[in-house]
Amino acid sequence: MRTFYGIVLLFFFTLPLHLQAQSPEKAKALLDQVSGRVKSYQNISIDFKYSMGNPKQNLNQESKGNVVLKGNLYTLDFMGTTRIFDGKKVYNIVPEDEEISISKYDDQKADDLTPAKMLSFFNSGYKYSWDILQNIKGRKIQYVKLNPLNTKDKTKEVLIGVDVQTKHIYNFIQTEKDGTKIIITINSFKTNQPLSKNHFTFTESKYPNYYINRLD
Repeated sequence: MRTFYGIVLLFFFTLPLHLQAQSPEKAKALLDQVSGRVKSYQNISIDFKYSMGNPKQNLNQESKGNVVLKGNLYTLDFMGTTRIFDGKKVYNIVPEDEEISISKYDDQKADDLTPAKMLSFFNSGYKYSWDILQNIKGRKIQYVKLNPLNTKDKTKEVLIGVDVQTKHIYNFIQTEKDGTKIIITINSFKTNQPLSKNHFTFTESKYPNYYINRLD
């Protein structure tokens, strides 16, 4: 099962989805609209809720977070850690431990995800289907279901909920074969926010007492 960061980044970087021609037409048309909407923004700032549970394993975990995306750059505040990607390196800042790890971007690592990499994640390996329409607090949420084609995949299915009116992603529900369910729900979706030119820049002088672990 993917790590917490891998799951969260995977969700947000698959916002501009593009499905291949063999996908059901209704699902493809809806997610193409999502793609077009997201690509039109200069940047996106999202507040979200994350939960992971499995009754059989007595697992119940919840957390809130925020992610800011601009092209391939991002900052993610999640579970007490700030992660910055400046296009070349990944910086993990842990205030509780006063520790920072710095590593080069590695596209083979599950946690080292970028929007560009995620644009093609769902282009293969999944079967798509049109799922239920739900009314959630007055919002019409249309779900698209993705089932892995690889029978050895630990994921049973993924549901992506799209707000019919705004064409924004509302939530993401991933169910594993062992019964673990991961849900990410967007609480706030803001676009084209004023960002400082150093928003995605790590400034070492801001952390004078931190231990810095340079991994490579």
